[in-house]
Amino acid sequence: MSITPELKAKLIKEYATKEGDTGSPDVQIAILTSRISTLTEHFKSHKKDNHSRRGLLKMVALRRKLLDYVKGKDEARYQDLIKRLGIRR
Repeated sequence: MSITPELKAKLIKEYATKEGDTGSPDVQIAILTSRISTLTEHFKSHKKDNHSRRGLLKMVALRRKLLDYVKGKDEARYQDLIKRLGIRR
């Protein structure tokens, strides 16, 4: 249910704002989006896994907070990020 280190490194490289950047909101949102999509696939076959569903809801809420932060700081960066990730809003 977690992402592989290779995928995480790829996401960090793709969404980093500068060299060595692992904690910017863009990177965090990209990693959370990947984890959310993985869990969503998991729930298609495990409908009664309520413990993991709670974790999914926490991840979605955290991603929403980070997206709101980015939107408040820079609207163009926010629009570009949701377009690149394929998040609708």
